[in-house]
Amino acid sequence: MLPSYEAMIENGQLQWLTDEPKVAKAHVIVTILSANEPQLLRRTPSAAIAGKGKTLGDLVSSLVEEQDWECLK
Repeated sequence: MLPSYEAMIENGQLQWLTDEPKVAKAHVIVTILSANEPQLLRRTPSAAIAGKGKTLGDLVSSLVEEQDWECLK
């Protein structure tokens, strides 16, 4: 995975918001996120469902018997 760094550009000057990358020279791709657009919020599951999930069967094998596969098509 490629490393990502957050920065702000103000009056043509770059200010790092995270640790500055330790490179002398690099090819970069810049994506401008408008300050006027709302930031995307991460969705998180409700705390009310914590610990209520259940694993039905083996995670490696199928829940459905092999002879029943034909009826699932």
